[in-house]
Amino acid sequence: MTDLSPTELAAQAAQRLAELTGIEKHDVALVLGSGWAPAADLLGETVAQVPATEVPGFSVSGVPGHVGQLRSVRINSEGAPKHALILGSRTHYYEGKGVRAVAHGVRTAAAAGCSMVVLTNGCGGLNPEWPPGTPVLISDHINLTGASPLEGATFVDLTDLYSTRLRAICREVQPDLPEGVYAQFRGPQYETPAEVRMAGRLGADLVGMSTALEAIAAREAGLEILGVSLVTNFGAGITGQPLSHAEVLAEGKAAAERVGSMLAEVVRRL
Repeated sequence: MTDLSPTELAAQAAQRLAELTGIEKHDVALVLGSGWAPAADLLGETVAQVPATEVPGFSVSGVPGHVGQLRSVRINSEGAPKHALILGSRTHYYEGKGVRAVAHGVRTAAAAGCSMVVLTNGCGGLNPEWPPGTPVLISDHINLTGASPLEGATFVDLTDLYSTRLRAICREVQPDLPEGVYAQFRGPQYETPAEVRMAGRLGADLVGMSTALEAIAAREAGLEILGVSLVTNFGAGITGQPLSHAEVLAEGKAAAERVGSMLAEVVRRL
């Protein structure tokens, strides 16, 4: 436990990151969800790799498929050198550590100098035209967790939460990328077929257990946000097949190099 405010804890974490990595300022942060980890290896040269437990406010993720490391990567791009902060130790709301812990990664990224954050996830798809292995740009979200990372009378406009500019850059790399609305459920249980139908009627195309709370906190911190989902399975009831985390990891692994290459090229253009 700590008596520090979320902003103070993020500043402390950013200072410790600078000490451990030797990089005073990072430019873009990436939160890598299930299936996205290989993107970090394709971005450029890893300058430093730090166990999450050595940075204030971070802990090792309790979810298989999520690494417990923070990495500083020098991006292979033209012009002045840029550095990406890879947040591989994502905290999910269902882990019971509180909303502050969920939002700590993106707040630390802002404190470390980042102006943009890329939020990725593995998710269930509601559109039968998007089979497992399909990357989808997030155009908007529906927060079904019943929680918010904002505290007190903090009124933040979410009208254009997911950057149109960054989505356009993605389409320069892969013109046929679809986009859709992501609904975050609390988890950790998978959604029921009825809940998936409800989400679809509310306007969702994708369902999962991350991203929305982080995006809200990132907007409050002043970050420009790109959200990208990897469809790892169809939502419950779409095909009638049971769901499992092993399936999520398997589909993520199968698509890893392809989607990782796409994301790495996007980041080089930011």
